[in-house]
Amino acid sequence: MPASVDLRASAGRTLRTGTAELAGRRVVHAQFDLSTRQGALSPADGVKLASAIDVALDQRLPFVATVASSGADLHGGVESLHAWGQSARAMARASGIIPLLVALDGPAVSGPALLLGLADHVVMTPEAYAFVSGPRMVRQFTGMPVTAKVLGGAGAHERASGVAAGVAADLDEAMVALGELLGYLPDHCDALPARLATGDPAVRPTPEAGALLPTSPTGSYDVRDVIRCIADDAAFTELRAGWAPNLVTGFATIEGRPIGIVANQPCQIAGTLDIPSSQKGARFVAFCDAFNLGLLTLVDTPGFYPGKDLEWRGMIRHGAQLAFAYARATVPRVNLTMRKSYGGAYIVMDSRTMGNDVALAWPSAEIAVMGAKGAVEILHRGISPQERTALEAEYDERLLNPWVAAARGLIDAVIDPADTRRAVAEAFATLDSKAELLGTRAHDNMPL
Repeated sequence: MPASVDLRASAGRTLRTGTAELAGRRVVHAQFDLSTRQGALSPADGVKLASAIDVALDQRLPFVATVASSGADLHGGVESLHAWGQSARAMARASGIIPLLVALDGPAVSGPALLLGLADHVVMTPEAYAFVSGPRMVRQFTGMPVTAKVLGGAGAHERASGVAAGVAADLDEAMVALGELLGYLPDHCDALPARLATGDPAVRPTPEAGALLPTSPTGSYDVRDVIRCIADDAAFTELRAGWAPNLVTGFATIEGRPIGIVANQPCQIAGTLDIPSSQKGARFVAFCDAFNLGLLTLVDTPGFYPGKDLEWRGMIRHGAQLAFAYARATVPRVNLTMRKSYGGAYIVMDSRTMGNDVALAWPSAEIAVMGAKGAVEILHRGISPQERTALEAEYDERLLNPWVAAARGLIDAVIDPADTRRAVAEAFATLDSKAELLGTRAHDNMPL
């Protein structure tokens, strides 16, 4: 991706910055040169990086960086650290105003690694690795030998940390992936995403979506198949597929409108919510809200995953992150309950309580505090197996259906699965002119 206009061309040695074109879009691009001192950035390079981000912010252009850096230049001393701090502050200023995208094709050590955490989306190659403290420090402090790839390779960040939104075969493919992401996004937060061309009619029936649900209430299926039934041309760009796979996040279009999709994944720990999935969902919802992408939430979850370890690690705080992100989102929000929606998970998955605009449900939806078996065990202890079976059937018939929620206005419409695409498209079309007045506070205090 050659730059057409260089910025501060004579300043610094390991960083080139300028304007460029990515997938037909104008961006500000920063490219690290690993051949010069292993990409270590001098004080001048750090200031140059911060300046490039500021230019992107001033011109309201997406910022794209191709990163490969061993960290701050040791010859620069504290000035190198200061320059890295300036870059981090510039990214923080730009966050939520312009998209911040990174392709990592080499090392990102210490300061550069932290910049990855400030970016919106990072695509890594097999040659990439990133960590704050390297293998030598790990061995010195813990006594355990570890390689750079094991500690911070693409696989680790794709599956364990969630830093990588995706992994590409090489740098060229990484840039193609970033260009695909950019296709769903506006240049800045004050613009709407461009409508994309599609020949897929909005009224296309989707009977295959409902057919994907297993006959058993405990059976599993891949929710991505449902997403492809609903999306234009069956196209879905998933992000962070390897991390917290019990929650699916990604982009699609409905009648040409780019939207973000959040969906429980029943084939991964039954679609329950845990700490990583709550973090994953919250960050994605916040990103979509920042860049004016409507949100479609597909619900099929029995609740939060139980366990002492999760509770001790802060399930309360992290579960609240997902609720918080939805509650403050002002973009158009459509919710579809397909099967289970129990307890606290019902609330945090963009329920009417959290402020969704349109709430839909399939006839198979079960919206309740908990399932029949658990409810009967709590309410009717010490009864015979025959009595238990009868009470479970009565509870199921009386409460485990969408009609109770619909009668109370918590569900707008119970729809046939075959009408799902049409109903979702009509909902987003109706919400095209949605506008909410933002509050006057400086910022909120998300439960991080």
